[in-house]
Amino acid sequence: MSMIRRNVYWPFRVLDSFFDDVWEPFDFTLLRIPEMEYPKLDIKEEDKEYLITVEVPGFTKEEVNIEVNDDLLNISSEHKEEKEEEKEGYIHRERFHRSFSRSLRIPENIIPEDIDAKLENGLLTLKLPKREPEPPKKIEIKDPEELKELENKESELKEA
Repeated sequence: MSMIRRNVYWPFRVLDSFFDDVWEPFDFTLLRIPEMEYPKLDIKEEDKEYLITVEVPGFTKEEVNIEVNDDLLNISSEHKEEKEEEKEGYIHRERFHRSFSRSLRIPENIIPEDIDAKLENGLLTLKLPKREPEPPKKIEIKDPEELKELENKESELKEA
């Protein structure tokens, strides 16, 4: 038995676009499930900080939640809106629900307490300051006599 690999040019692929076009005029709004949105974000590393810019149009600062747990930065939001119009006997109601959640692993050299956030014109800007690198520690090489003295002092402290 031989296996035939079907590629994009398989004859029945032509029918895919046909069925897409057939269902297009029908509105299946009631069957749609609200989708989780993933906002676009940019991450930029500078000398003293990381800058994260997240697109969150239509969300207010009260709706956006930012948390740091261990090495994860979580940005989430939920927006609900209801609109009702009544004119000339016609009633129009709409409900909107949008939410998103993003989690990013942050480096160890971040100071979580000093993270700064600003929301302006639909752009959430986060500044994650870096810790200053610790200078290398110099270790002195000791003489064998000094090591014996240290061992004697340690044994005296243990006995006391």
